[in-house]
Formats: sequence, structure tokens, C-alpha cells
Amino acid sequence: MPGLHTRLGRIAAALCLTAASGGTMAGTQQYEPMAASVRAALHAAVSDAAAPALPIPDAGERAQWLAEMSRRLQKRIPDEAYRTELLTSIHYEATRAGLDPQLVLGLIQVESGFRKYAISSAGARGYMQIMPFWVKLIGREDDNLFHLRTNLRYGCTILRHYLDIEKGDVFRALGRYNGSLGKAQYPDLVRAAWEKHWRWEAQKFAAATPARDTAAATH
Repeated sequence: MPGLHTRLGRIAAALCLTAASGGTMAGTQQYEPMAASVRAALHAAVSDAAAPALPIPDAGERAQWLAEMSRRLQKRIPDEAYRTELLTSIHYEATRAGLDPQLVLGLIQVESGFRKYAISSAGARGYMQIMPFWVKLIGREDDNLFHLRTNLRYGCTILRHYLDIEKGDVFRALGRYNGSLGKAQYPDLVRAAWEKHWRWEAQKFAAATPARDTAAATH
């Protein structure tokens, strides 16, 4: 399938260029007029400030996810305590917005390369590269888009908003998020980062079965 191989080659090349430029590929999120009810709902979503916790019910799976994601992120963020805080917040905010945390990790890798204070040429800020107009549109004047929780809360809320507009179409929602609706490069980059670097499934371990006494088994 030459077409597929060509496309994958272009994605790989673009990922290399992204990494070489510091891991950022922010576009220009577009201001779109929205109904007052939608603005109110989004405002309520970004205003909730509940303390984050890793929302994985099973303690073993929770520890497994955090350990594995921390290992993958270690080269980019050496500080273990901050890495744990970031990963916990990403999982919490993504889950709260009904998003796959691994998708959000892929998006952050492409958008900012996990650089907290990244600023794009268009003025987008932070991990998820939020355009400042969103603060006036749905937030509060004193919201700081470089604040870890604030940035993640905005980014996940906005991506959820776009997914709802696009009726669950991840490709088109990512295009809206990046301001490149209808173009494949950005959605393909996020999906590639998601699948190559952040894909994860919990390991299930069967309970150990006690060995049967061989002699007893003969009776």
C-alpha cells in the first residue's frame, strides 16, 4: 500500500521536525461565536476547582499507570514529584472531561513538548497551548494559563467542546483544536504520538493457584 507508507513516512518526518523544534506545533485556535448557554456551561466547567486525584478505582492499576507513564515522561520532566503532579492532573482533567488521558498526553507532546511555559507565535500558552481569548470568553480575568491545573482544565474542556460539536469525530475535533480543521497533518501527528508513545493497557495478573500436592492427587 504505497499511499499508506507515504503517509506514515510523512507523519514520522513531521514528528522528527516537531521534536527538533522543541516539540511544539501549536496552531491558532479560532474564536467562534457561541450561544450564551454554551458559554455558561464552559465557564462552569473551567471554574470547578476540585482537588485532583488519579481517578482509577483499582489501587494496583492506579500505581501501575502512574509508574509506567512516569517512566515514559522522565526524560522530559526529571523532577519526580512534579512529574507525578502533572500526570495525576492530566488523568484527572481528561477523565473529568470524558477524554482518554493517553490522547491528551499525545496532544500535549505535539502542542508543547511538555513545556509548561511554551508560547506559540500566535500567543497560545502552556502545556495545551491555550489562546488567551478563551479567558475572556469562558474564564475569569485572573486565570493564569501557565498554571498547571488551569491550563489542563481549559484544554480538556475545549477539546471536549469540539468533540461534542463534531459528534465524537476525534479527527475533526483535533483539527478544530489546532485551528486546522480539514487538514490531516495535526490530527495525524497527535494520533501518532498517542499510539506510539502513550498507548497503554493495564496488565492483568491471574491470582496464583496453590500447587497441588502430587502425592495427595494420586488418592
